[in-house]
Amino acid sequence: MAEWQSGLFALPPGVDFAAEFVHGFLDRMSGQPPEAVARVTIYANSGRTLTAMQDAFDRHGPLLLPTLRVVTDLGAGPAAADGPLAAPLARRLELARLIDGLLRKRPDLAAGHSVPALAHSLADLMTEMQTEGCGPDALYSIDTGDHARHWQNALEFLRIAADFHLKGAPVDRAARQRIAAQTAAADWARGLNLPADPVIVAGSTGSHGATRLFMQAVAGLPNGAVVLPGFDAGQPQDVWDRLDVTAEDHPQARFAPLIGAVGMPRAWTDAAAAAPDRNRLVSLALRPAPVTDQWIAEGPSLPDLLPACDGLTLIEADQPGQEAEAIALVMRDAAERVTPVTLIAADRDLIRRVNAALDRWHLRADDSAGRPLPQTAPGLFLRHVTGLFGEALTIDRLLILLKHPLTATGSLMIGANDARRQARDLELELRDRGPVFPTGDALRNWATRGDEVRKLWAEWAADVADRFKVFETDLTPRPISDRLADLRHMAEMLAAGPGGDANASELWKKKPGQLARSVIDHLAEHAGEGPDLGPGDFASLLYDELQALADRTEADYNPLLKIRGPREARIVGAGLVILSGLNEGGWPQALTPDPWLSRQMRLQSGLTLPERQIGLAAHDFQQGIGAARVILTRAKRNAEAETIPSRWLNRLTNLMAGLPERNGPQALHAMRERGRQWLALAEAAARPNARLAPAARPSPIPPAPAFDELPVTDIALLIRDPYAVYAKRVLKLRPLNPLRPEPDAALRGQTLHSIVEALLRTRPSAQTPPDALRRTFLAITAQVLENEVPWPSARAFWQARMEGIADRIVSDELARLAEGSPQVIEQRGAVRVPGMNFRLTAKPDRIDLLHDGRAMIYDYKSGKPPSDAQIAHFDKQLVLEAAMARHGGFPDLGPVDVAGIRYIQLGGDGATHERDFSAVIEGQNWDGFLRLIASYLTGGTGFTAIRAPELRAYAGDYDHLARYGEWSLADDPQPGKVGHDE
Repeated sequence: MAEWQSGLFALPPGVDFAAEFVHGFLDRMSGQPPEAVARVTIYANSGRTLTAMQDAFDRHGPLLLPTLRVVTDLGAGPAAADGPLAAPLARRLELARLIDGLLRKRPDLAAGHSVPALAHSLADLMTEMQTEGCGPDALYSIDTGDHARHWQNALEFLRIAADFHLKGAPVDRAARQRIAAQTAAADWARGLNLPADPVIVAGSTGSHGATRLFMQAVAGLPNGAVVLPGFDAGQPQDVWDRLDVTAEDHPQARFAPLIGAVGMPRAWTDAAAAAPDRNRLVSLALRPAPVTDQWIAEGPSLPDLLPACDGLTLIEADQPGQEAEAIALVMRDAAERVTPVTLIAADRDLIRRVNAALDRWHLRADDSAGRPLPQTAPGLFLRHVTGLFGEALTIDRLLILLKHPLTATGSLMIGANDARRQARDLELELRDRGPVFPTGDALRNWATRGDEVRKLWAEWAADVADRFKVFETDLTPRPISDRLADLRHMAEMLAAGPGGDANASELWKKKPGQLARSVIDHLAEHAGEGPDLGPGDFASLLYDELQALADRTEADYNPLLKIRGPREARIVGAGLVILSGLNEGGWPQALTPDPWLSRQMRLQSGLTLPERQIGLAAHDFQQGIGAARVILTRAKRNAEAETIPSRWLNRLTNLMAGLPERNGPQALHAMRERGRQWLALAEAAARPNARLAPAARPSPIPPAPAFDELPVTDIALLIRDPYAVYAKRVLKLRPLNPLRPEPDAALRGQTLHSIVEALLRTRPSAQTPPDALRRTFLAITAQVLENEVPWPSARAFWQARMEGIADRIVSDELARLAEGSPQVIEQRGAVRVPGMNFRLTAKPDRIDLLHDGRAMIYDYKSGKPPSDAQIAHFDKQLVLEAAMARHGGFPDLGPVDVAGIRYIQLGGDGATHERDFSAVIEGQNWDGFLRLIASYLTGGTGFTAIRAPELRAYAGDYDHLARYGEWSLADDPQPGKVGHDE
């Protein structure tokens, strides 16, 4: 063979590694017979690189291909005699059983942590120990004297877990990979079992110990070669000398041990880097700290940065949505110019935003990661079902499943459209009438008011609700197999639908459904290895297993548009490259805390530091930014706060800003200016072609009379926000209740009203002993809260509040009973207004008939009662109820004079508040009411939106309908006739 038969080689950052490697390989094989190529074995770093190599070979025309493998597939070596490999899931579940046993004895060690999540992190640690050649003994070499007790406890358990997991026959792939690499290295060093044909390792950085050992062994073969990706050949020797275990965050750090053992690599081909001058700049920017002195010393020797950064653009968007819009516009522009473009992103949320923006132009990009299985329809469906185990069945949780696209797809008795319509009708019913926690009986009762289709569907939905109710209290840990059976049964019941068949449904069909079913089957196969799990831990386990798979079903994507992960930066082909999400925590991603070993403990055991992940990400960045044309993007803010630029971007911009003699500030300004042009274009693309004028403050005038009846409670609303009365009483619109009701102020008010109403219906008298009345009051309170407030915490809190004011309520009630007796309790009344086709209605909380024959009007308030000034101008409810009583509006009372109006506060201190009242005040308010109502009934006054809000922060139910926000309270209303025949 030729020159490359032995040694270490490299390709520079910015080249298409797969294409250039194949080019160099075929150059070296030129003149050889075709079968010589077929005898070569090439180990690549990943399956994605292998695919890129195959594509590169295809572009060279028909030829025999070498054997292509991934470097993590070295075989079992001498460990093959130890039998088949153990399933990783089975091994994780075994560790979960160990952890569960520990936490049962010492729950304080990991309070609030998920057992499957801890098992996953522990399995990763065990794999790393196997890969790096660290046996259980490495853990006994750790000195915990200076560590906190937490770490000592973790290490004590870790030693037990390592003895269990790592000793004995090697049954894990990582262990056998290490054994195979060690065996090959030892044999080849002694000249034993040398491969007869060439062996090449290409594209790997040697980030794992076993891989690095194998690469070192291959480089020493007489017919072996190792080709490194993204190698910085211009990095000074003194920098290489400083790349020890403490410099793991440097992009070239993983090459240092290999170079120390084998020597500096030679060039694999004579291909120059796409941007060699920029590579020098980036290399200096990414030097390990401290770097300032190196920047000062070496910065002036850099080439002119204006041409070096001519192909570099920096987009700094205000927020992630704008960043995604700009990226999408760049990709669309590239597609129009028939130019390949590759978006490299670590942030899946950003990728989703970009895909959504591209969809506006019916463009789809080839996303190598596919769609994570938990985000597919079957994955979400299974997660929603699992999320109900151990949780109360609320309206929103039930409807999420009943309205899911997979639900009832196997029904033989009802079509999908009918099922969706029934779910929508049920939603309106539950929003309107509840109950807060739906039951099968509630759904069956609703079904009696519908047709046969509703009865059929509702009976099935009621069975679903009944079955989920059983799982509400299922909090005790149970075998994984039992929980899987429950999950499969409920999922298939929902997918089957009324009288349906789960096998005929869409649940397990198509690629995502097949993958989801394989996860369930795989879990069932190894469930016996794991511990009993509660519903939360089971949900965590299911999510982890789903997250390991993705749906990569080929779609109708544009071949010019690609989305790749950071690890694929080395195999990006020609064209434009976008490096996105360049913020700390995004790229690089934040380091995950290790719950088992501290940083110092990892050093003592011979494991790599967490910063290794930063170094690998930095190497990906260095390879990506080495392309000919590159766009760097970041968002200055996220949903929570201002962001911090990625450390690499920060170093690059700081270095450039400090090199005026090399035109660094000018080059940086040009990069940002090019980015601002894209942001401006994105903003222009998002801007509508024609800007609509903002809506005026509405004041509609409907045909007279607008209504023939109003409740007295709407009069204050008619004064403050007439438009709300128009929407409510003329248009007959009402806001939808929330899908998940909460124990809010409105419910509290209703509940407290029910309590005092029930108390009065027991007919207490002034002679009732206070203690007896107090016991009755608290007993009624407990009963009403039990019936009307389904939240235990709210019940307890409100019960305590009522107990706190019970003495005041009882004493004041006995005083009221001494003055008279309740005559009207929550009874409707009405008064027809003379000369108008209008009736005023009311449902007073309470009207007492005093011993002198007059009436006293009461109103219960859970909040602060209105002041005299508020009553004089806005809150007319009790004054108008008094006028209605004088006019005989309440049948059980008859025409009667009114002595006064009072508010009974059911919150605070439970006091009773009397307000100014007289016959004169009553008459003035009644006359004012007549004038007010006449102005609206005759069609002479418009229903102005938010005419007199109580507070500037007023928020009404119909503000969105009035398009409040397009106009302000300072704007004049614009009266206009609506609904009139022209």
